[in-house]
Amino acid sequence: MEIEDNIPTRNMEHKMDPMAYTVFNELRLEGKLCDVVIKASGVEFKAHKNILCGCSPYFRALFTSSWISSEDDVYDIPGIDPEIMKLIIEFAYTWTVPITCNNVESVFIAADYLNILSLVQLCSKFLKKQLCHGNCIGLYRFTECYYSPELHQEAHMYILHNFEDIAKLSDEFLDLSAVELKGLLEKDELNIKQEETAFEAIVKWISHSPEQRKHHISLLLPEVRFAFMNTDFFNINVKMNNYIKGNEQCKPIIIDALRAMFNLNTNGHSNTDLSPMSRPRLPCEVLFAVGGWSGGSPTNAIECYDSRADQWIQITSEEMSPRAYHGTAYLKGYLYIIGGFDSVDYFNNVNRFDPIEKSWQEVAPMHSKRCYVSVAILDENIYAMGGFNGHVRLNTAECYEPKTNQWTQISPMNEQRSDASATTLNNRIYICGGFNGNECLFTAEMYSPDTKQWSTISPMMNRRSGVGAIAYREKVYAVGGFDGHNRLRSSEVYSPISNTWHMVPDMYTPRSNFGIEVVDDRLFVVGGFNGFTTTFDVECYDETTNEWYDAHDVNVYRSALSCCVISGLPNIRDYAAPRDIFSRHEATSSSSASSLPVSYDF
Repeated sequence: MEIEDNIPTRNMEHKMDPMAYTVFNELRLEGKLCDVVIKASGVEFKAHKNILCGCSPYFRALFTSSWISSEDDVYDIPGIDPEIMKLIIEFAYTWTVPITCNNVESVFIAADYLNILSLVQLCSKFLKKQLCHGNCIGLYRFTECYYSPELHQEAHMYILHNFEDIAKLSDEFLDLSAVELKGLLEKDELNIKQEETAFEAIVKWISHSPEQRKHHISLLLPEVRFAFMNTDFFNINVKMNNYIKGNEQCKPIIIDALRAMFNLNTNGHSNTDLSPMSRPRLPCEVLFAVGGWSGGSPTNAIECYDSRADQWIQITSEEMSPRAYHGTAYLKGYLYIIGGFDSVDYFNNVNRFDPIEKSWQEVAPMHSKRCYVSVAILDENIYAMGGFNGHVRLNTAECYEPKTNQWTQISPMNEQRSDASATTLNNRIYICGGFNGNECLFTAEMYSPDTKQWSTISPMMNRRSGVGAIAYREKVYAVGGFDGHNRLRSSEVYSPISNTWHMVPDMYTPRSNFGIEVVDDRLFVVGGFNGFTTTFDVECYDETTNEWYDAHDVNVYRSALSCCVISGLPNIRDYAAPRDIFSRHEATSSSSASSLPVSYDF
């Protein structure tokens, strides 16, 4: 498919009146007052020196340098196709260019050669939109030869963040050099859930041309973070691998790997005894836990969960006032904090946090005060539903559009709901459970942006107020809550296809009014009230194994908090555990829990 960008850039380089450019272009097309001829592969183009000089320092040097002479002001530009030169000259006059998938590389190379920075930027912008698993490595290499630092960085991060799929699906991956592959594997930013993936990528790359590549195994193997690898996988797939067995250069690497695995799983490391193989990779996304109720009052605590190190980092900001029973959402670079309660006031105000600039801003308030509010994102807008305004439980809902900074009321829900929970799946909002002022609810409903109406779906199997609802693997999960008598450990899952609910395994800890999100393809529940006390406890559910696992406790025990996930931050290190201080207690749950029998047999 051919995609075109025809983008004006009048604010980039030139300062002449736009009307003057129009006049000069008309003169060029009529062949009048032209004072230079540009030749490309024998094809001549008449132009005006002043216009070309305004577009490109290359032309300015060409026309003004005393050591360059040209008969009759005819200049032959080598290495540029006539069709591309035509686009270049048209760009000099119109500051627009039709960039397509077919011509973007040639236009980029010519613009780079002629030092037309604004055109290079247009090509880079176009190529950023085309980044995919199949071309990201090629674009990364391309920008090593032709100057575009932003595109170079974008392509590099795309490879790191999507490495798992690229290694499996991209033909370009197999063409990497050993040094290039090592450069990727050594990065903390490499986004892989298990270190087994890194080892399998090495084996696949070598197996593509084993005779030429097998000697590189000793170069690549040290970049695997073996401390986080499953013991059985290591013993069966690594130690017994044909490229490793009998390779004298690999023996010390395997010994180091065994030591790292053993130390991390049994004794831990001191800060001064940190093995590179025990260094966790950076997360691609981080879970924010915001505010809540702690120690009898609301808190302004903000913590970030680093799933690769299984560690919580405190980033509390004094600019955020304490609040609980609020909602959060991450949209277009901002973390929004919506509504809530501070033990005195019920809020309709909305604040947002820029995690890159680390600045706060208040945006338009909601129409209604909403404590115990449910929040979801749909079509790049934020929806706030139900809640309690200090007097009644609400069935109203409203939508925030960031572009206009306005809230608009939408159709009310079928029931009053506070302490419910909402999520988005397949372009629909689902809201589950809650409290209507008289009883805890087991009902659920769905909002369609097509009809702009709410419709009921099959009720849950349990009444749940203070429930956590989240979309996970094409289903809606309703977790925990309060049924009017007890805090619940149970969870159930809704299939939109069959419009039915079924039970999944219970959590370890009963809880209501907790945070819930999906991180690294696992469903996390954070804090909450267990029926007796507010808890630090965090656990996660993996649908693949159909089991719950313990995760590291939050630093601040709390309920009535709200969670959301932020991915792809360029300053991710600011929200992750320090990589130079790491112990066994922060090891990821992917590490083997059993002691490793140390065996150096090959």
